[in-house]
Amino acid sequence: MKKINLKTQAYITIKQKIATCEYAPGTFLSEELLVEELKISRTPIRDALGRLEQEGLLEIRPKKGITVTPLSIKDVTMIFEIRKLYEPYIIKNYGSALDEGVLHKFCEDFSLTNKSSEWFKDNRTFYSLDTSFHQMIVNACQNIYLCQNYELIQTHNERFRFMTGNLSPQRLKDTLLEHLSIINACLKKDWEDASQTLSYHLEQSKQAAFRLIFDSPGNNHITL
Repeated sequence: MKKINLKTQAYITIKQKIATCEYAPGTFLSEELLVEELKISRTPIRDALGRLEQEGLLEIRPKKGITVTPLSIKDVTMIFEIRKLYEPYIIKNYGSALDEGVLHKFCEDFSLTNKSSEWFKDNRTFYSLDTSFHQMIVNACQNIYLCQNYELIQTHNERFRFMTGNLSPQRLKDTLLEHLSIINACLKKDWEDASQTLSYHLEQSKQAAFRLIFDSPGNNHITL
């Protein structure tokens, strides 16, 4: 395996473990531990750690070690601030680039609002689809600088989801319906409505996220 592939493998593996909270916020890591666990040599590990530090996912302090960056209420607020600024803007200005076939497939998937559907049995399946849906919107944007900025929050957003646990059945059903409203506006090519509907969805998601944080004493990895 080429050296560049090892660097990429180390980066992707560690980042995924941070995103899924296998390496929870505040977890102490070391190069020795990662070398042993990932079976990858020290140089690719060190390169990956440097990249993840630049992305704000790790704090590396000389002679003190490596810590997975904590996630605070302020961080969550900033994540939603960026999403509310970027996603409605993208769908309004670049929505015409969305693939109608893909939109119809998402429409079919999100129509499974019956409480016996798979979403209500295992929210992780829904989280994966939800991530794909919002990423589809962002991918429509042809401004590479905007996309690069948005990419900075993706892993933080993903690990926040894992930390807060499952959505309530009512919020999950509301989310599915909100997604359908966004898709219907896109299929009508009413980008102003799509933008406003997406803004509403993100605000509802933000409010639900904060209710979940404050109502769940087990979310002790999120700080004030």
